[in-house]
Amino acid sequence: MGFLTPAPEPRPAAEVLALPLQERIRHMTTTWVTEGFNTPRVLHVIYVLKMLGLYFVVGLALTSATTDHVSFTDPGTWFDSVAAYQKLAVWLMALEVLGFGGTFGPLCGHFAPMIGNVRFWLRPGTVRMAPWPGKVPLTGGHTRTWFDVLLYVAVLGSLAWPLLAGTEPVALLPSGTDPQELVPPVAFVPLLVLMPLMGLRDKVVFLSARSEQYLPVMLFSAVLGALVLRDGATPGDFVDLVVAFKLIICVVWIGAGVSKLGEHFVSVVPVMISNTPGQPNAVKRAHYRDGGVLPSGLAWFLAHVGGTTVEVLVPLVLMLTANTTVAVVGAMVMLVFHLFITSTFPLAVPLEWNVFFGYVAIVLWVGFDASTYNIGDMEHPVLLLPVFALLLWGPVLGNLRPDLVSFLPSMRQYAGNWASGVWAMKPGVEARLNELPLVENQLDQLQRMWPTPYSPEDAELTMQKALAFRSMHSQGRGLFSVLIDRLPDVEARTIREGEFVCNSVLGWNFGDGHLHDERLVAAVQDRLDLAPGDLVVVYCESQATPWRTSVPQRYRIIDAALGVVERGTWDVRQCVREQPWLPNGPVPLTVSWRHPDFHGITAQPESHA
Repeated sequence: MGFLTPAPEPRPAAEVLALPLQERIRHMTTTWVTEGFNTPRVLHVIYVLKMLGLYFVVGLALTSATTDHVSFTDPGTWFDSVAAYQKLAVWLMALEVLGFGGTFGPLCGHFAPMIGNVRFWLRPGTVRMAPWPGKVPLTGGHTRTWFDVLLYVAVLGSLAWPLLAGTEPVALLPSGTDPQELVPPVAFVPLLVLMPLMGLRDKVVFLSARSEQYLPVMLFSAVLGALVLRDGATPGDFVDLVVAFKLIICVVWIGAGVSKLGEHFVSVVPVMISNTPGQPNAVKRAHYRDGGVLPSGLAWFLAHVGGTTVEVLVPLVLMLTANTTVAVVGAMVMLVFHLFITSTFPLAVPLEWNVFFGYVAIVLWVGFDASTYNIGDMEHPVLLLPVFALLLWGPVLGNLRPDLVSFLPSMRQYAGNWASGVWAMKPGVEARLNELPLVENQLDQLQRMWPTPYSPEDAELTMQKALAFRSMHSQGRGLFSVLIDRLPDVEARTIREGEFVCNSVLGWNFGDGHLHDERLVAAVQDRLDLAPGDLVVVYCESQATPWRTSVPQRYRIIDAALGVVERGTWDVRQCVREQPWLPNGPVPLTVSWRHPDFHGITAQPESHA
């Protein structure tokens, strides 16, 4: 990587773009091994400055200005205050909703400008995505109205109240606990009402807020915080609140760790390592087997020992321990874990989220002694039943029925087992996406991106690198197998990674394929009135219960004019054995249904598994 410009490509962009699709993928994936996405390093500096300045400096300044026992100039006060934890959680939620958190910038397809979210959600006429438009009254349609805009503004206002509110002192605390204060519980009530209402009108805003992780913080702050501040409260009520906060982060960690079991996750690690700025090329290459880009034994070890094992076992220990030393060591392990992820600049760039979770580990297990603040010392252990019920429904249902739950409430962050899609457009269709409100072709954005505008050829090659990223994951081999096997004119089409298209149309995506499935395709079709075959999307759902390796992964083909035209499955075990460019041909596909009017297919048996 260069600092102000990308590192020189090994072959001219025009030469690479002239290659057939599979050869193009081979070139881009083998180049990815050492160069990753190959964005200028100055952009990584922007991400770091945004994280440290906008999140921590501004967030801690707001916290210290509204909290008695937190001082901006005394870092020691940042790590043993529940109020600081509450306010920084609210501040991060606000940044996510505005668009300054994850999905900011070029690593997410926001090239110029680098922000989506707020620009789209303050404008009537843009596309919105209701989760159950045919089932929940008053949520139908997919066009943003003035009501949606006002509801979004109200959500922002509801975030401002707990952030800017003063705090209330906690009268009774366990011995040895420094003075504590809480954000007034009532300050969280508007957010707890307005954010779910917003989610029913537009799930994109709800998910962008990382509601599955931060709304429980707000709910426990409102309900358990009211118990702490009531007349007749006991020191044990404050213990219950802190333990509930500990359980939130433990469920997030363990849920994410469990989702990494199976065949998918080992492919994620080398792709992340390759995108790490400053990482020696020898280290990057060590994560791949010789002669290709399949993950090596080192990648497996880092994924399932340094990753899955740590993310499950250490939080289990932290959840159950009452030993101070064990808790401090475990918290430090999780801090290092999150700092490592932050250093890789993963696509979608959840940097603030990772640093916040590392920070929270120190606050909750170092700032609050585990010998006092543990499950065994809860004042009201019966609270464990509703707390676990609230926290576990997403991970449990999301793994059993991934089609019903976004991968975010499923706690499947960066597990490699994602709903995904690729869009295949006939010439001219991509340009027509600019007819949608606020949508601008990402090729045009790249050609005016600061600090180094790209040439048209380099811009096109950059867009195709997103396809290389997808192909290096297990589901990518399946998606490209369907694409190559079913579309005889695939070489003449513009192929785009669905997540990048989604960011362009909706203003936000965080790896959730549910946001660019047939519902988004239908919204595009209603506006553009495309002919059959103009836009074909190959889409796959997450594999259910991925630790059961024999469970097939389901795909479907969506024609913008016809709807879903084919359903079928592939075997994940066969996908992970193939190189991303499929040198042995498409993986076997089993068709379960096909639309009689879909003609863009090759002649082949219904099943050749």
